Amino acid sequence: MSQPRSRRRLALAVPVVLSLTASLGFLPAAASASPHVEAAAESADAPKLAYVVNTKADRHTIASVKKAIGKAGGSVVATYERIGVIVVHSSNADFAESIRTVRGVQSAGATRTAPLTAAGTNEEGAAQYLTASQAQRAEAASAQTPESEPLEADQWDLRAIGADQAAKINPGSRKVTVAVIDTGVDDTHPDIAPNFSASQSANCAGGKPDTSEGAWRPYTAEDYHGTHVAGSIAAARNGAGVAGVAPGVKVSSINVTDRTSGLFYPESVVCAFVFAADHGVEITNNSYYVDPWLYNCMDDPDQRAIVDAVNRAQLYAQKKGTLNVASAGNSNHDLDADAIVDDSSPNDTTPAERTIDPHECLDVPTQLPGVVTVSATGVSNVKSYYSTYGKGVVDVAAPGGDRRYQIPDTPSKDGRILSTMPNGGYAFLQGTSMAAPHASGVAALLKSKHPWASPAQLQALLKAQADRTACPTSYDQDGDGTQDAVCEGGERVNGFYGYGIVNALRAVK
Repeated sequence: MSQPRSRRRLALAVPVVLSLTASLGFLPAAASASPHVEAAAESADAPKLAYVVNTKADRHTIASVKKAIGKAGGSVVATYERIGVIVVHSSNADFAESIRTVRGVQSAGATRTAPLTAAGTNEEGAAQYLTASQAQRAEAASAQTPESEPLEADQWDLRAIGADQAAKINPGSRKVTVAVIDTGVDDTHPDIAPNFSASQSANCAGGKPDTSEGAWRPYTAEDYHGTHVAGSIAAARNGAGVAGVAPGVKVSSINVTDRTSGLFYPESVVCAFVFAADHGVEITNNSYYVDPWLYNCMDDPDQRAIVDAVNRAQLYAQKKGTLNVASAGNSNHDLDADAIVDDSSPNDTTPAERTIDPHECLDVPTQLPGVVTVSATGVSNVKSYYSTYGKGVVDVAAPGGDRRYQIPDTPSKDGRILSTMPNGGYAFLQGTSMAAPHASGVAALLKSKHPWASPAQLQALLKAQADRTACPTSYDQDGDGTQDAVCEGGERVNGFYGYGIVNALRAVK
């Protein structure tokens, strides 16, 4: 992350068949035998918050709970019946506490600590999207070729995982789509337009999908993160700019950015996973954490409900055939440690320092069951100084860049990742946000070669094709005599690199 606040600004594996309760240790919330919720009027002066209400996934229960939501002063924004998640707005300060007592409600909580604003949801306010220029569209129509791209000399990352050679064998199938759940993708970019799938794209901000023309694009050029990620996955080999790891596959955009704050709230991410699954997406790339909590703790009812809702959505996607890939984070935290200090949460109001147990307080979606967690490496194939890690958490590693300690012998001498930017531009960024799309690209190549592979099988293939990378004998990056991080494990699997660094060439052979 090039900014300090979140993963996207710096620029985990349990079998999918496990239930939410079994895999995460949840217990159902207490429910009364005869639900009785007093009607609560919403005050015009009271701040309105967004909530997720998680229920049994059957129509009768959901219908009953929705009636109770109205009596408790809530208004339903979206209902995801197949996973039992209801998105609600309410200005009743006691809404969550009241609705948790209702029969059939398994968890419920606020998804933010800051009040809703008129421009922050899909149901209120209009977004201004980037539009395509005629010149951009004309350039994007150029024929693809397998030759070297004009800026490819600075793409050390492609050579590090054999992606340049893999493209000559198999650039990926047009039947495979990677959805970028992020800040939106500028599909008018000449390197992205040839491979963009508008029919699998949407804006999910606020919890409801908007599929109108351009809704999936970034709101402004400052929302560049998703476009950079998309280029790393599938920038076309068309003689313009850069190349992606899988230049023959399709890429789509699911924008989950709150229009006012720029944050990725839980209800938006729930919408994104369900939309991707229902629109035939094979792989999602998730280079973010769900705001406003860097870690969501199970002993907090609001944070517990967030984990429950997002996990239901991503498990639904897996069951529909979608592999979910996520960045590990940029805090140099050990997610297998006994304790971690989090001083950035909640990031939508005033953060307060807290010490958490990463086994009980989860980075979402990174630590959810069945999600592929990716750490970052530099040109020397060593963990990037910022990359979060953890034995049993990181599945694979991939190039994310390191401008501080790992400098490549390229024209720019820039250790970061070069990729696409809005309005036809290109830029260097670093972060696990950049590592995840490299892993997603390799997964897309594997899916192209093994079209019938399930998400679990695809994850196994991804691990099997990775280059085994042992823990370094020393990780004193700044040379001050102190280890900057401790790598646990052996060459086969360890906390820095998981099962190894992804290899695109091995994926297509």
